[in-house]
Amino acid sequence: MLKNLLLIIGFGWVIQMNAQNTVGLISSSDESDPGYTLFAPIPSNEIFLIDNCGEQVHSWQASGSPALACYLLPDGSLLRPTGAPDAFFHAGGVGGRIEKVDWDGNIIWSYDVSDSLQCQHHDIELLPNGNILVIAWDLYDTAAQVAKGRTTIIEPLWSEKIIEIEPDYVNGGGTVVWEWKAWDHLIQDVSDTLEGFGVVSEHPELIDINYIGINNGSPDWLHFNSLDYHEGYDQIVISVHHSSEIWIIDHSTTTAEAASHSGGNSGKGGDLLYRWGNPIAYQQGTTDDQQLHKQHDAQWIQDSLVHGGMILIFDNQEFLPIEGSAVDVVETPVDAEGNYAYSGGAYLPEATHWTYQADPVTDFYSQRISGAQRLSNGNTLICQGRGGRFFEVDLDGNIVWEYINPVSANGIIEQGFQPIQNNVFRVTRYPLDYLNVPAEDLEPIGPIETGSDYDCTLVSNEEIVSNPLTFEVSPNPFMDMIYIEIVSGDLDMDLVVVDMYGKVVYQEKIDRQTHTLTLDSSTWAAGVYGVSIRTAVGTQSTLIVK
Repeated sequence: MLKNLLLIIGFGWVIQMNAQNTVGLISSSDESDPGYTLFAPIPSNEIFLIDNCGEQVHSWQASGSPALACYLLPDGSLLRPTGAPDAFFHAGGVGGRIEKVDWDGNIIWSYDVSDSLQCQHHDIELLPNGNILVIAWDLYDTAAQVAKGRTTIIEPLWSEKIIEIEPDYVNGGGTVVWEWKAWDHLIQDVSDTLEGFGVVSEHPELIDINYIGINNGSPDWLHFNSLDYHEGYDQIVISVHHSSEIWIIDHSTTTAEAASHSGGNSGKGGDLLYRWGNPIAYQQGTTDDQQLHKQHDAQWIQDSLVHGGMILIFDNQEFLPIEGSAVDVVETPVDAEGNYAYSGGAYLPEATHWTYQADPVTDFYSQRISGAQRLSNGNTLICQGRGGRFFEVDLDGNIVWEYINPVSANGIIEQGFQPIQNNVFRVTRYPLDYLNVPAEDLEPIGPIETGSDYDCTLVSNEEIVSNPLTFEVSPNPFMDMIYIEIVSGDLDMDLVVVDMYGKVVYQEKIDRQTHTLTLDSSTWAAGVYGVSIRTAVGTQSTLIVK
């Protein structure tokens, strides 16, 4: 007979689960950040939304499998890439079509980036203005490669580009309003009679067309696998898998400026503003200096969160030749205007700001795909893509929630059986109050898998409405003291104040009887600060200025 484990947890949680679960919810605790977790199993056409009990809240039956990211919008619709019919390109992450799917699974908009010269793959990014950034392969023939000084000719060669689409949700389709191409920012040291000749080590803002990285002869030369947008800087960060680097480029340019070496907020056009992870790629280091290894999912952490403004990365093969992955936070040398300090050699920093790794490191490994997300309570949600394992860790690396995707290539797994081919590209957790859909549409319907028998109760949506948290901070702007008045809310709270670089300058646990706080801010530097108060049902944040 299987042993049962009973956990009685704070914030109104009671979870009883099978101690030998193989799929679905494995463990949880009161340190987990409440919310709904979205995931799209790679071998399935169905997308799932679960609560922290591992129970299904909703699902969408899609037209095809993911390619590969998937995003939930507040109205309950999904924005997702999927496979285009008769795609010319064939490689991991291939898509070609972007769809918007409503709550009921109806396709309400689509746009194809798929023909003989280009194809969407891996990731997209919804911009604040409603436009969509898209990663796409960009094809070049032998003559184009020779003209650029490439020594290893592959016919054809797939470079990369990023396009920005303005969708037309009324009439269908959309318009490309901006474009950046890696091909416009190349350097070679082979011949001064060919385009882009120069000293590679003296121009880290350019891409060495002859750096092969881990390509191994594939036409997919660079293999972008994620992109993210920073609204304040108007910049894009890209994960470049085959060179084990992240790149940052300027989005404030026009398309013409993006193809040049000047213009935009940076004055550098479409040249790389910053790169990190593998200085071998620009001849400024050795294998001892390499920091990233086939990484995925590079993204800026939101300014209001712990380590806000820094970059979070899933480093797939951190510990090679030992099989072990890591999740890293990188503090870039950036100023308030989005300019990156560089004085030669390898780009700083020399080490990560924060890293999660398992003990032993071999307990956490995904050779490919995968991602991570910084949550409102400071925890990190990790998708160990191969094997479909999702788990949440606190800043000390303790696992506070764990779930195994029960959807495999052969359908839904029964509890007690081991899943096969249940890979997931990435997962995202959304706050309990994120969705603007009727409360009855968010009632859990039980675990996705069959055979699970645990009981679980979470804070309900009604409690979010009946126990709203609001607070006021004064004065703003402030000098040596700030006063926080908690206007409403009757739950225990966590207060966090971070500076403009995401560094925590003040942190305190507050019981529900506290209504006023006075903080000594006399030693804080002038600048912008984020104040956040978290309870079991959500987080409220505001910005203040000294």
